[in-house]
Parts: sequence; structure tokens; C-alpha cells
Amino acid sequence: MTKKTAEKEIDVFDLQSIDGVGKATEEKLNSAGITSVLDLAAATPRELVELGIGAEKAEELCLKARLLLIESGFLDKEFVPATEVLERRKSMQKLTTGSKAFDSMLGGGIETQAITELIGEYGSGKTQICHTLCVTAQLPRDQGGLDGAAIYIDTEATFRPERIVQIAESRNLDQRKTLENIIFASVYNSSHLQLTVKELGRYIEKYKARLVIVDSIISHFRAEFIGRGTLAERQQRLNDLLHRLLRTAQVHNVAIVVTNQVQANPDQFFGDPNKPSGGHVLAHSSTYRIFIRRAANNTRLARIIDSPYHPPTAEAYFKITEKGVEDLQEK
Repeated sequence: MTKKTAEKEIDVFDLQSIDGVGKATEEKLNSAGITSVLDLAAATPRELVELGIGAEKAEELCLKARLLLIESGFLDKEFVPATEVLERRKSMQKLTTGSKAFDSMLGGGIETQAITELIGEYGSGKTQICHTLCVTAQLPRDQGGLDGAAIYIDTEATFRPERIVQIAESRNLDQRKTLENIIFASVYNSSHLQLTVKELGRYIEKYKARLVIVDSIISHFRAEFIGRGTLAERQQRLNDLLHRLLRTAQVHNVAIVVTNQVQANPDQFFGDPNKPSGGHVLAHSSTYRIFIRRAANNTRLARIIDSPYHPPTAEAYFKITEKGVEDLQEK
């Protein structure tokens, strides 16, 4: 991938285009899955220090990578008027969920450069929404898609290609092509998940992915870190994982969707006794938090519980059918 500036054309896969990166340094970066300027911009100096690069040089390389991307137009300038930010957001790409009501609640759909968190009990439809998004992401932009592939990271063994085939067939899409454009990865523990996300950048560029799904983000952490004595380590590792995902979303301009489980709150006497897992770390890291629950007549209710600008009462009803997510039939 290249992008031309007023002065020159920059190849983001050429790490040695950054002053201070020679062959030896490039090999160290490649060993950690950092194969492009985009990956380096999304990395932290601490990661480079762990590769044997000096702390001062590590900070310089990360900064130079970001400045190079700003210069080339891949990233926006750090200090700009709010009017420019508003104009930039108008051109931000959004992905349809398959339901007009759901999309309307989100202001047009799932945003790129952000983390959208789907929260709900088992059977609420989180995974079904993810399967639908894998299909709609491949649609042309004028049809609400992102015109790209999807990456599906599965931690609970719930991905079903047969369901993708059913959704694609119901939407009159090529079943085989749809499957080929979904890149699947199964992870077996929290360390494996962290490693997979660490190397995510290279696969986004390789397969031209525009959507990344992690289903679910909390599953392995809840299974492996049991008791209060492990809570601090769990939250620290989860925080690192989420910040890496957010940097990846911003640098690569992709939509990232994560699913989250619920846990019982015994102190809740009124209202819903369930609350999202992951604590404040997950709550602060997600850009948009959407609670999914079953409603009457086997329908689903989606409600925004946290957003930088959506009203907290925003909600939408939808249903899940052979086509995946779609609107309720009007009476």
C-alpha cells in the first residue's frame, strides 16, 4: 500500500523508510509481528523495548512512524479545529447491521475507527449479529457495507460457516465468495488472544479486511483468572488488549466489534440484576456499548448504554431470521 504526498510516495510496508530503522531493527520488529509502518504506529515503546531496542530509540521510532503516517495522509493531524473534526466524521464509514431500526439507533451503523461492544446473556443474539456483520461488511458501500473482508476471532467455538452460508443465500449473495472473505481464527486462551491481536495488523492489510470481530473478549479471562487475588493482573492484561484493539481500529480504519458476557449483581434489588463483565477497564475502552436482550415474541431489543454522543435512552427492536439481523415486520 502506498500513498502519495506533495513530496513523495510512501510505502507503508517499507519499515526502513523510517529514519533509524535498519535491517537488524526491521528483523526485530518483524519477529514481533510489526511488518509495516501502520503496525509500528499502533505499537507501544514498551513492546519495542522487549525486543531489545533501547527505550529512547523505541519512543523515537513509534513517534516517527505516526508522523510519517500523518505526513502521508493515513492519519489525521494531531491538532486541528473542531470544525475539521466534524467534517472528517461526516466521511467516516459505517456498516449496516441488516436492520434499519438498529442502524438508525447507531446513527447509521457500526463505525470504523471505534470499538463497538455487544453485551448480553447467552442466547440474546450477540453471535448472530456478528455472523450477519461478516456478510454485510462485504457489501458495496452504497448498500451499507464496507466493501472488504472480515476477520472473526472466536474464543468460544461458536462460529458456524453453515450459518454464514444461510445468511448469504437468503440475501442472494455468492455463498463461496462470502465464506472466502471471512478470515477465521480460533484462540485457546487469553495469551493466545493477546498474541493474535498483536499480529492483527498484518492480516488486516493482507486480506484487505474492514471488520474485526472478537467473540467474546472476556471469555478466557473469566475462565483463567479466578478470585480476587488475580483480578489486578487480569484487568491489566485486558486493558492492554483493548487499547491495542482501539489503536488498530484507528490506524487501519477498520470497524471492531467485541462481544461481552454478563454477570449477576447480587446487590441489585430492582431492575435488571445482570451487569456487563470486565469491570471499568472494558467500560472505559469501548467506544459504544450496546446491551442486547430478548423481548416479546422472540424479538430482540438493543439499547445503547454508553456512547460519546448517542442519547442513553436510544433503543431499537429487531429480529433474527434466516437472513440474520433484520427489521420487524410492520403490521
